[in-house]
Amino acid sequence: MILQILTGIALIAAGAPSGPKAAKAKPHRPAPASSPASAPLPVLQPSPDAMRVADWIATSRDNHALPYAVIDKRDASLILFDGTGKRIAQVPVLLGIASGDDATPGVGSKKLGEIGPAEKTTPAGRFLAKFGYAFGRQRVLWVDYTNSVAIHPIPGDAARSEKRRARMLSPEPEDNRITFGCINVPTAFYAADLRPLFQKKGGYVYVLPDTKAMEDVFPRLRVHALTAGREAA
Repeated sequence: MILQILTGIALIAAGAPSGPKAAKAKPHRPAPASSPASAPLPVLQPSPDAMRVADWIATSRDNHALPYAVIDKRDASLILFDGTGKRIAQVPVLLGIASGDDATPGVGSKKLGEIGPAEKTTPAGRFLAKFGYAFGRQRVLWVDYTNSVAIHPIPGDAARSEKRRARMLSPEPEDNRITFGCINVPTAFYAADLRPLFQKKGGYVYVLPDTKAMEDVFPRLRVHALTAGREAA
């Protein structure tokens, strides 16, 4: 347990070296007009996959009246909703450097230096996220505690050494792959929106897949699609 906590805070304090530059993709957000340090967050639009999952959650009340977040890894963005399904905000995020939808077994108990490049993934799935303490009594929003995956603001040292703020504002989703698996969010958004909603009872986090089919990660989407089809007919 202690090793998991130490690993969790290490993910917050450290960053992974960026790998070879991926092939350029169509920009999913406008490039910032000013310097990354002062540029405002881009205005984002939900992807069709994110909208599909959000519609299923709201219709089925899968969130059980708790706040929830939908994280689209392909689009490197997070959409936050309150317990009633009202959309609060959408922001860019930083994710695990490696593409993949499953955590490597035992990765949460490994030392930071033992985690290989292919293991630095942000797992896909539905998680009940709650605030808890990491090493040093620092509170974090644990998404997958067993695998040491949390949501937190950009760490100060990584923001400078790895230019994480610039990566977050980049028009290319590939630039947003830099963490060991944790989800970095804008500091102001974390303090003003995410933390107030989740701090009392927690909430759900839905992480969309990189490579798996949506229905394999969220099986209830099949039922939702059938129900919606019957209603449309």
